[in-house]
Amino acid sequence: MYKFVLGAIASLLLVFTPPVEAKVKAKAKAGVSAGKVKVKKPAAGKARFKRREIAPRVVAESRNTMVRRTVMVRGKRKAVYQRVIVAAALPERIRQSAGDRAGLNQTSDPLDLKSNVAFVLDQNNAEVLFEKNANIALPIASITKLMTGLIVVEAQQDMGEVITITDDDVDHEKFTSSRLRIGSRMTRANLLHIALMSSENRAASALARNYPGGVAGFVEAMNAKARQLGMNDTRYVDSSGLSSRNVASARDLAKLAMFAYNQPLLRQYSTDPKSTVDAGGRLMHYNNTNYLVAMPDWDIGLQKTGFINEAGRCLVMQTVIQGRAVIMVFLDSKGKQSRTADAGRMRRWLEALRQPGLS
Repeated sequence: MYKFVLGAIASLLLVFTPPVEAKVKAKAKAGVSAGKVKVKKPAAGKARFKRREIAPRVVAESRNTMVRRTVMVRGKRKAVYQRVIVAAALPERIRQSAGDRAGLNQTSDPLDLKSNVAFVLDQNNAEVLFEKNANIALPIASITKLMTGLIVVEAQQDMGEVITITDDDVDHEKFTSSRLRIGSRMTRANLLHIALMSSENRAASALARNYPGGVAGFVEAMNAKARQLGMNDTRYVDSSGLSSRNVASARDLAKLAMFAYNQPLLRQYSTDPKSTVDAGGRLMHYNNTNYLVAMPDWDIGLQKTGFINEAGRCLVMQTVIQGRAVIMVFLDSKGKQSRTADAGRMRRWLEALRQPGLS
């Protein structure tokens, strides 16, 4: 009887006593309600849940920019906003010119010129006054248009003839823009004017296209004239200078400038500070690419600027300094104002020289 009672009690205990795991869960639940159970904290720097970034989207651009990001929280998308400070844009990588690749930028000079090439000539007696890498043929960019203008005026074509800009005049070499629309109609004189003064590429193209023999005949005439002038380092492939295959040495360009100076129309068109031309009933205002022509302290009789990445900033001009007429050539200069700044350095240097016949 005693054993029977003990067995009954043990059976009742097994029925009414919860398993150990159940006890732990119940205790934990009770502890949370009482605020006594210590919950294990996640390790420092780790989130309680994984966030998966979907895609960032800029909401506004300012100094303190708000950026909206979409993240996944427990399997659900959630938008979060973060304030960030936008760093200044990095400067564009400077592309190497043909002169840089040839190592010309390692050449020093007493004037600390920013041009890889410089050449200054006395216009009256051809005395070389300054020289730096002057015999090396380099891309010359829109300096090309000085020869373009020479070919046009020597051909004695009708300057009043109206020429239409076509798709053939669009730049497919460098994809530069132009204010001259396809279909614009302009006289040959006006096309030559803005080609020399404002370096208008479509104008230079239209001039070549409307030459006897077309573009091919025009380029052939350019190269023939270069040979006639003794420009042995010069080669032309187009009338605008957009191609880097248009090359010349500074010495050659000085010969061209001296010869072109004899054409009054080239002197006038290249040195006009600004002009308004008629493009088929639409008046267009153009400015000179060389701001020195408008400066009262400069006496410039002929000039042309040029730029493509392969050539750098270029400048050819005739000017008078203390009564001496000189031809200046600067090629492959770095910086938008560096070629004209180099002209200023050269002028001050020439002014400091003792003039012949002066004590």
